[in-house]
Amino acid sequence: MNDYKFSELEIGLKESFSKEITSEMMDMFYKITGDCNPLHCNEDFSIEKGFRGRVVYGMLTSSLISTLGGVYLPGKNCLIQGVETKYSRPVYIGDVLNVMGEVVEKHDSVKQATIKVIIRNQDNKVVCKGKLRVGVLDEG
Repeated sequence: MNDYKFSELEIGLKESFSKEITSEMMDMFYKITGDCNPLHCNEDFSIEKGFRGRVVYGMLTSSLISTLGGVYLPGKNCLIQGVETKYSRPVYIGDVLNVMGEVVEKHDSVKQATIKVIIRNQDNKVVCKGKLRVGVLDEG
């Protein structure tokens, strides 16, 4: 887990990590949310609608943005204040997602940073873009 202090954040600072999406993750997300949309839960239905299999919940993909902030950038001093996302293409079970964040703004008066987020699949195709606004807890 990273431990960036606000003073250590610089415009252009980047961090990234990768995560494989599993059927167990999909099942746990369903249990937590109760979202039983057949695109996520029924492979035959998803294929009938033109997808190659069950479509991963968009919010499951977006939840990796929380991991980016809370573990990598800035890490343990992070307090998420806002997230914006836009989905570009579907994610499927077995996809390996690379989550990359880059500091693009700093607001010294409120110790807040804006992090541009890009999530790509194993084929280097963008599946999600977004912005993460984080407060960075006081140093010391």
